[in-house]
Amino acid sequence: MLPTERISYSAISQRPKLKLPGGARMAVWVIVNVEEWDATQPMPRTVLTPPAGGSPSPDIPNWAWHEYGNRVGFWRLLKVFDDFKLPAALAINGSAIPAYPAITQAAIERNWEFMGHGFTQRNMQKVENEREDIRKTNAAIVKATGKPPRGWLGPGLTETWETPDILAEEGYDYVCDWVLDDQPVWLKTRTKPIVNVPYTQECNDVAMMLIQHHKASEYYDRAIDQFEQIYEDAADSARIMAIVIHPYIMGAPHRTKYFRRIFEQIRSKPDVAFMTGSQIYDWFIANGPKAP
Repeated sequence: MLPTERISYSAISQRPKLKLPGGARMAVWVIVNVEEWDATQPMPRTVLTPPAGGSPSPDIPNWAWHEYGNRVGFWRLLKVFDDFKLPAALAINGSAIPAYPAITQAAIERNWEFMGHGFTQRNMQKVENEREDIRKTNAAIVKATGKPPRGWLGPGLTETWETPDILAEEGYDYVCDWVLDDQPVWLKTRTKPIVNVPYTQECNDVAMMLIQHHKASEYYDRAIDQFEQIYEDAADSARIMAIVIHPYIMGAPHRTKYFRRIFEQIRSKPDVAFMTGSQIYDWFIANGPKAP
């Protein structure tokens, strides 16, 4: 199914008004991506280009650069979540759950939402059996938390032509890969529709720090600029803002303070709701347009 077959064009200014509970004007949700990088495979991203080119194995510098995030960076970021009492959604590889049990336990203790993020950190188009990969991810989350995930984020936002169909058939309520709106939207599948909850490629540390190579303070600047505009846009109808981090990026010592400063500013707004993906989904189902 082509993207234009899954979703019809809709101008946000021409939709029925959406209202959040408690008089909130907009909702913010924070997604923490925790991944396991297979040391026997080429690294998904690199901070150092191998001096002789190619994809060396093992690639110790780049594997270790990522591993720092799960050993140290995550815990630095966790203090920000605790200090500001922020709920979070944990987009986690199925294989990362047993690989990093302390992270898994910390998320469970804080009642974070677990989202499927592929069984390993690789392009979904290169997974041998997509449905089996999704099922293995589900099983790992169920084993750790006692309940299946409701949301899915593809590694690198990658999908095949069938991903939304398979997710709907495997019991998912929502997906985040379709970064095309500031409100939840319905996607058609070959069975029942699935909701896409707004995600972000702009307030995303991968885009800013690794691809665009901005200085650390850009993360704060862009997040606040984006927040202020969406807050203004939400004057007459609710909007959603996502903030995306990876422990190996924003958990680096020179960056975490800029992540903290975001919440020093926006946490003071009484009409901003901090929610998880499932909470946004439940609100949309109860208050938004019905499935096509």
